[in-house]
Amino acid sequence: MNAIQQIEKPLLSVESLGKTFDLTAPWLNRIIERAQTRHLRAVDGLNIEIPRGKTFSLVGESGCGKSTVAKLVVGLHRPTAGTIRFDGKDLTDLKAANRGMYRRRIQMIFQDPYASLNPRWRVRDIIAEPLRSFGVISNRSEERAQVGRLLELVGLSAQDGEKFPHEFSGGQRQRISIARAISSKPDFLVCDEPTSALDVSVQSQILNLMRDLQDELGLTYLFISHDLAVVDFMSDYVGVMYLGRLVEAGPAEQIFSVPEHPYTKLLMDTVPDITMNRRDRVAVTGEVPNPIDPPTGCSFNPRCPLATDTCRATSPATTQRGGGRVVACHAVTGMHGNNSPIKPEPAQGIA
Repeated sequence: MNAIQQIEKPLLSVESLGKTFDLTAPWLNRIIERAQTRHLRAVDGLNIEIPRGKTFSLVGESGCGKSTVAKLVVGLHRPTAGTIRFDGKDLTDLKAANRGMYRRRIQMIFQDPYASLNPRWRVRDIIAEPLRSFGVISNRSEERAQVGRLLELVGLSAQDGEKFPHEFSGGQRQRISIARAISSKPDFLVCDEPTSALDVSVQSQILNLMRDLQDELGLTYLFISHDLAVVDFMSDYVGVMYLGRLVEAGPAEQIFSVPEHPYTKLLMDTVPDITMNRRDRVAVTGEVPNPIDPPTGCSFNPRCPLATDTCRATSPATTQRGGGRVVACHAVTGMHGNNSPIKPEPAQGIA
């Protein structure tokens, strides 16, 4: 247990979280084509904890399972294994009828501001929908005042509520999405690539807005992104995913300044460095293996410059490092001392 855990319990924790999708062809096709069953393990044994008021970011290449984790947390997918706890309550098998309060407290900002807003609704109705669904307001005049306040909070005007989504730019639409997400007064926001569809100049505005809202409203973020510059700006803690597994996690400052896992190092080498201090950069080579037929042992071994026979035969255990960091790598365990293998405990914001 680390210092953060001793101060307070995490707002969100997931333990041994897994999600497997059945891609098997229909029965008749299997008989005719003699096809085998096929399963895709999108998330495999994920363990994280997120303290209240902090930002935990998941990073990794496309297809590593980041967005699946986001959908598991908000309840859009049901886990195949593991548990999800929010504010001490186990949400894993909670029935839909009993999820109302937690749906209000856990909201999501989607990646595409063009697809996530109903084009036939006025902005005022888009933002007011959660207010009505969760009974946050009691009458129409209160609703209009609250919608206007939310629009102004995200940098728009109250009069913009009369417009339709197509009348706004991409950055303005994402501001509307944020206003909708915070309208139910949530404690926790899942942000799935919230700026990836925006221009760089607009990205900075949205990220600054999210930081300001976090400070003002006390929000906790699970931030999903493949952009390491964005993650560096937003995060208190970072988890690096590869092929559904968490390979390294810890305080953001540690992960960015001294990455330990070979995959984390390769990712960091893709970040532009105008100072040119690190001239011995190694580019990320190869492609992510097929998740339907992953390699044996460590899933990163086909691309790892440090891979050994042990890496190809045995999946590495999660090892707890100094400063609240966890790493799953045979090479790190072999090259450094003071490593203590741990059971799959939450990586934090980490345990």
